[in-house]
Amino acid sequence: MNAVVEVPLSRGVLLVPGFGSGPGYFAPTDAWLRSCGYEPAHASIGRNLGCTDELVALVERQLVAHAEATGGPVVLLGHSRGGALARLVALRRPELVRGLVMLGSPVRDVLGANRFVVGLARGLTWLSAIGLRGLLTADCLTGSCFRANSLALAAPLPPRLPALALYSLRDRIAPWRLCLDPYAECVAVRSSHTGLRAAPDVFAALESRLANWK
Repeated sequence: MNAVVEVPLSRGVLLVPGFGSGPGYFAPTDAWLRSCGYEPAHASIGRNLGCTDELVALVERQLVAHAEATGGPVVLLGHSRGGALARLVALRRPELVRGLVMLGSPVRDVLGANRFVVGLARGLTWLSAIGLRGLLTADCLTGSCFRANSLALAAPLPPRLPALALYSLRDRIAPWRLCLDPYAECVAVRSSHTGLRAAPDVFAALESRLANWK
């Protein structure tokens, strides 16, 4: 009888930053993942201020590249708006996704987030309308882009794709009820919104799940 050869799982993780992200955004998460033996890569989407459709396409291309570089499906891990983008990409390319993690991502209503943040987003659409490129457009907040992506965020995830939605009752940016994805395992952690990228509760929740996702 031939011996069964186990193919090692990819250790790749693609990190998708949140709205308004800057340099070093995922530094604590990156350091923790590397200490656990994972190979994180950072989605290059600038400050995550652009059109949803365009950003999803960018993340998808980087998912393909990281899966090829690490030898198989990888974990998509996104914070805030980044988690919503990661979910949209996972629906497009489930064969390349070993698991999905959403940190404080209001996927049930992206416009239900903190009013100040939503106001900033609306301001970006005005700047886009007067000619600045690479920003959110009105279509992303009220038009066909918004409607199509809202439907996708509410769509079931593939049954074989494990997903984890971490939320905090202390979150003043993304109301916790909006982060309860019905197709993910939802786990409460103690953290502020921005602190989700470095919270011990988050790392504790990730440790066993990332190790067990096949």
